[in-house]
Amino acid sequence: MPDGPTLLSLVESRRVLVCAGAGGVGKTTVAAALAIGAARRGKHVLCLTIDPAKRLADSLGLHGMRGEVLAVERARLAELGVPEGGALTVSMLDTKRTFDDIVARHAPNDAVRERILDNRFYQYVSTHLAGTQSYMAMEKVLAVLGDPTFDLVVLDTPPTSDALDFLDAPERLIEALDSPAMRWLVEAFEPERKLGLGVLARGVALVLRGVGRLTGQGFLENMAEFVTELNDLFGGFKQRARQVSAAFRGKDFAYVLVSTPVRYALEEAALFLERLAAQGLAGDAIVLNRLHPREKLEVSLEDAARAAERYGLSRSLAAPLVAALHDEEAQGNADAAALAAFETRFGPGGKARPRFQIELPLLAGDVHELRELEPLVSRLV
Repeated sequence: MPDGPTLLSLVESRRVLVCAGAGGVGKTTVAAALAIGAARRGKHVLCLTIDPAKRLADSLGLHGMRGEVLAVERARLAELGVPEGGALTVSMLDTKRTFDDIVARHAPNDAVRERILDNRFYQYVSTHLAGTQSYMAMEKVLAVLGDPTFDLVVLDTPPTSDALDFLDAPERLIEALDSPAMRWLVEAFEPERKLGLGVLARGVALVLRGVGRLTGQGFLENMAEFVTELNDLFGGFKQRARQVSAAFRGKDFAYVLVSTPVRYALEEAALFLERLAAQGLAGDAIVLNRLHPREKLEVSLEDAARAAERYGLSRSLAAPLVAALHDEEAQGNADAAALAAFETRFGPGGKARPRFQIELPLLAGDVHELRELEPLVSRLV
C-alpha cells in the first residue's frame, strides 16, 4: 500500500465513480487506472467513456476496439494481477444507439416506436443536439445500475471547456426540448393539443409553415411531432430528465475531480467543487495529475558527465542534463505555487474541500498499454 490516502474506500462503497474535470487533464487515464484497481479487488467493473476520440481504448492498449462494448480478456487481466473473480468491461458510448434503446424500451407499441425513430428531427437530436451526448451517458449509467452484472461503473465524462457541463446536461436538454417556444410550436402544429392559444396558435402555424418552406419540406412539422411523441413517451420529458439528474445526486455516486497543477485546470476543479457544495453534494476526491518532482537536486557538471558515461552517452551532454534538471525544478516550483493557491481557496476544513487528495507523478510518456498504468493503479487504489 503506498504512503498517503487512496481511493480504495470509494471503490469499495460506491456503485459509480464519476471522473470529471477540464479537458486534457488525464481523466481517461485516471478512469482506466481506477477500473483496473477495482477489478483487482475482485469486482466486475464497467469502464464507460463518452469520449468519441477513443482515448480509453488507447489507454488500455485496446487499439483494435471497434464495437461499443468489449470485455478485456482473462489473460490480459491476469498479467495485471486481477484475480479470477475480477472482470473489466470497456464501453464507448454510442449516443444514438442509447437514445434508440430508450425509445424502444418506453414506446407503448411498435407504431409509436417506428414513428419516433424515423422522424427527421429525431435523427438530428439523437446525434447532434448540444447536451444529448452527456445526457445519454447519464441514461446509460442508470440502465447499467439495473444490471447485476456489474459491481462498479467508472464513468469517464466528456472533454469539455467547462467541467460543469456534465451535471447540467439534463437541464440544457430540457431547455432545448421543453422550452415555451417548443411548446408553442407543438400547439401550433397539433391543434387538438392546444392549451388555449386559439386563433394565435393557428396564426403562428401559418407563419411556421411559411418558414417550413424555407427550412425544408415538413421539417417543423417533424420537430413538433417529435417533441409531442417524446413527451408522451416519457410522461413529460422534463420530469424524466429531472429523475436522471436526481439519480446522479444519489449516495451511490462518487465524484472524482481530475486536474493538473495548472491554474486554469485547478480553477475548473475549484468551480466544480463549489457548485457541488452549493447543491449539498461533495466532491469526494481530487486527483492532481502530472506533478513534477519538487525535490531540489544539486548536480554538478562533473556528476552529470559521469552519469552520461555510465549510460554510454557523451560527456558533452552534461550541460543539457543539468539544464533539464533545473527546468524540472522550476516546473516543480510552479506546480507547488499553483497548488498553494488552490489550498488557500479552500483551507483545511473548507466546505467544498474533497475528503481525499491524491497526487500522481508526471509519467515519462502517454499511456498506451495496460501495464503502463501500474504506477497509477497502485497509487489510486
